[in-house]
Amino acid sequence: MNKKYKVLGKVQGVFFRKSTQDKARELGIKGWVKNDSDGSVVTVIQGNETQVKAMEEWLKIGPSQATVQSLMLLDEGYDRKFDGFEIVYE
Repeated sequence: MNKKYKVLGKVQGVFFRKSTQDKARELGIKGWVKNDSDGSVVTVIQGNETQVKAMEEWLKIGPSQATVQSLMLLDEGYDRKFDGFEIVYE
């Protein structure tokens, strides 16, 4: 199962990407996370239904320094298989 999310709120400059990577690795999730130019964070997660649901619930809250206002599921599919969970720097 592959899903792409946009996380809105105070999510940059609060270790959101690193915390997302840590949580994804803990859950066995594959994919990536990056800051977007609009101040949001975008992530692609890949895993089984239980893993994806757990990650989705975590993304709604994020790390303690973050303030998540909303979590948007983006309608973009990913067929690529990921080997790990990476932070993308652009």
